Amino acid sequence: MQPSNDLPIDPPIIDLPIETHDQGFYDGFSREVTIPGKIIVSLLIMWAIFFPVRANETLSAANENIISSFSGWYVYLVALLMVIALVLAALPQSGRLRIGTPGDKPEFSRFSWFAMLFGAGIGIGMLTYSTGEPLAHFSNNPEIIRGAIEASSAEAVRPAYVYTFLHWGFAAWATYALVGLAIGYVSYRRGLPLTIRSALVPLFGERLSGTAGHVVDVVAVVATILGVAVTMGLGVEQFVAGLYRVGMGDWLVNSEGTASTIAIVAALLVLVGASTISALSGVGRGIKWLSNLNMGLSFLLLALFVIVGSDLYGLELMWTGLTDYLVALPAKTLTLFASDGSQVSEELMQWQLDWTIFYWAWWIAFAPFVGMFIARVSRGRTVREYVLGVIMVPSLMCFFWMAIVGGTAIDLELSGAAQGAIAEAGISDQLYATLAVLLDPAAAQIVSILVVVLLMTYLVTSADSAILIVNTINGAGEDEGQRRYHILFWGGALAFMVGSMLVLGGIDAIRITMMIGALPFSFVLALMAIAIIKAIIFDLIRKKHGVPTTAEACEEWEAAK
Repeated sequence: MQPSNDLPIDPPIIDLPIETHDQGFYDGFSREVTIPGKIIVSLLIMWAIFFPVRANETLSAANENIISSFSGWYVYLVALLMVIALVLAALPQSGRLRIGTPGDKPEFSRFSWFAMLFGAGIGIGMLTYSTGEPLAHFSNNPEIIRGAIEASSAEAVRPAYVYTFLHWGFAAWATYALVGLAIGYVSYRRGLPLTIRSALVPLFGERLSGTAGHVVDVVAVVATILGVAVTMGLGVEQFVAGLYRVGMGDWLVNSEGTASTIAIVAALLVLVGASTISALSGVGRGIKWLSNLNMGLSFLLLALFVIVGSDLYGLELMWTGLTDYLVALPAKTLTLFASDGSQVSEELMQWQLDWTIFYWAWWIAFAPFVGMFIARVSRGRTVREYVLGVIMVPSLMCFFWMAIVGGTAIDLELSGAAQGAIAEAGISDQLYATLAVLLDPAAAQIVSILVVVLLMTYLVTSADSAILIVNTINGAGEDEGQRRYHILFWGGALAFMVGSMLVLGGIDAIRITMMIGALPFSFVLALMAIAIIKAIIFDLIRKKHGVPTTAEACEEWEAAK
């Protein structure tokens, strides 16, 4: 078909020039993104190290203001993202569109694809919270706060799993999926750089080549570092707890029973050092190999719980929890507790801020990293396969894991076998405590070592993926090339961020910093949701009128004029 000048819609933008330096230390990088990102992260680290008391007070005050003012924004934004992602997958017209050109084939097998999604997206937190979250909601959740059921009773189990699945299910993965789709769709179909700003081109066009685009990418870099810092912080504490459990020395914990400063430093040196080496090897080698190893070890640990744990009880929890979750999902997703002056309403608000709002902020802060990574490994898949794969498969895996592992811990507590040993342990130690009650000492020692190894591989996978994604954003979408010094910088920055915040105020300090950092990116995320809807609708209109929708087709179109 020959191009015509009287068509109702123009072809899409297929070029977004981003100025990069062509020599020296920043060769191939956008200095307008890289340098501000490094400065902001470095200032946060130095602030925490040199002014710890003031930093802790300021962060806590800022966090209280943010969560009280924007909690509703987080709740309704995440609900909207779920609806948009699922509708785009369900509609035949949009679901058949491909993330890439019509002839593109997926680079990775489905097993490797799922393994990378799972390892980068949620693996560390799942190890920490597989027992921690069901047990926490088992002892306190909105139904218990209202007085409808008794804490730590058999009746508290079902609502505990509704809230566990709510926090680790479709909401998290829909957030990741939408970011990855918004980036991957326009990058691979239209030849735009694989970076955050490209996702907003359908809304703002070539203006994103300049200052506005730089700001978007800097916000994404800072949010990525803060989001990954929470995950790394959780992982480091559990890693140290595991080393202590397997007899690596009393020096690992302090008088309060948490990770000591020297243990945090030693763990970060090992973990971030290994992740930096893996990042230097790229996605196709180090990260792919580690992700496959993660998946294999995860299945091995899960199989152990299926064999010797409370498997029938766990399977029952999986079924009832999933059914209850799907029925309650619309209402629970849109619920926003408000104070009416009563003590119950205040407790409900605080519970939601401590759990749901924290999670929504975590997923949003984690989204530029995970979304970029998912986009990087998902080229060639249809929108329907992509959305359903990214949302459904990891969610079901999380549900099954938490039902089997967490169900075993709850069953041991309900039966009296644990006698409080699991429920009273710190959240970083509860998985090891479950193994100690479930197995004889020698077997518990061996399996605890397996958990430590699995945790280490998850930590390394998440850290090296984050480092590569930050470098990709800084490099205007280019993820290959000689960027060793920058990889080393971001590896060191991540280690200092996690270490300084853990020493400053433990995991709570990292959580607070992350929730503050998530707010700016939440507005970018809302714009990305609008942009992907516009991009797909306009491509469907173009397709109807014979207007090209991919970079290659647009070039042929221009040549034929």
